[in-house]
Amino acid sequence: MTTTRYPIPAETLRCETEVKHSRFIATIEPTSTPDAALSFISQIKQEFPDATHNCWAYLIGPPGSTDRIGLSDDGEPHGVAGKPMLTAIQHSGIGDISVVVTRYFGGTKLGMGGMVKAYTLAVNAALEQLNTAEKINWAELSFKINYPLLDPIERMLPEFEARLIDKQFTEQICLTLKLPKENLAPLRTRLTDMSSGQIEFLKGEKS
Repeated sequence: MTTTRYPIPAETLRCETEVKHSRFIATIEPTSTPDAALSFISQIKQEFPDATHNCWAYLIGPPGSTDRIGLSDDGEPHGVAGKPMLTAIQHSGIGDISVVVTRYFGGTKLGMGGMVKAYTLAVNAALEQLNTAEKINWAELSFKINYPLLDPIERMLPEFEARLIDKQFTEQICLTLKLPKENLAPLRTRLTDMSSGQIEFLKGEKS
C-alpha cells in the first residue's frame, strides 16, 4: 500500500447495532473530497430527520491521513462520538471514507464512556462487513522511440502495470501509456536505459 494506491470502500454500506435499547445505524460511503463527504452527510441527515443524533467523521486521502479530516458530535457530549468514530476509520487501513452514525435514543443513558464505546462499536461493526476496492492514482507518459524498440517495450509494459492508450507511426513511433503513478519514475528509468538515452519524452505525467 502506498499514498498513490490504497483500499477504499467499494460501495455504500449500512449496519445497525443496539446498545441498551438505543439504535446506532452506521452508514459508510466512499468519498474522495471533503465536499463529497459533506454532501453524503447531508443526505443521511435528510434520510433520518427524526434521529436523536447524526454524528459523523470523514477521512480523505490515504489510510490514516490527518490533513483532510472532519468530525461532529451533532449534539452529543463533546468528544464521545465524532472523535472515536474518526479514530476507528483512521485505524481501519481504508482511505477516502466517510461514516455517519445515526442514533435513536432508547431511554437509557449510556454515560460518557458508554457512548464512546457504542459509537466505536457501531463503526467497527460496519467496517467488518465492508467490501473494499483499490484506488489507483494514474499517470500518463508519452514518448517517441525508434521502431526496433517497439516489441521489447510492449512486452515490458505488464511489469509496470502500464496500458497502451495511443500509438502513432511516423518517422518514429509515438506511444502514450497510462500507468499507476508510483510506477512512472521506474518506467522512465527503464526506457532511458533500453534506448541508451535516445528516447524522447513528450510529457511526463498527468493525474
